[in-house]
Amino acid sequence: MQSTTSHQMGEYESKIYKKLQDEFDPVNLQVQDVSGGCGSMFAILVESPKFKGLPMIKQHRLVNDILKDEIKKWHGLQLKTKSA
Repeated sequence: MQSTTSHQMGEYESKIYKKLQDEFDPVNLQVQDVSGGCGSMFAILVESPKFKGLPMIKQHRLVNDILKDEIKKWHGLQLKTKSA
């Protein structure tokens, strides 16, 4: 697993990162709070072999399902997924 995130993740970012890491075993995973640190908007990239053959909408649904309890608290999510 590699991450190209250049910033130090906060505690909440790390929690989200771990959930996605455990579920998707990604080759690339980036989680960044883009709300200035208040935890209300995230930019997430998940590149995983588990997405192989799935259309983007289904990839996004899988991620949204894993994070549904967190997403309820957010104002927005910038989500990018890719098959690895």
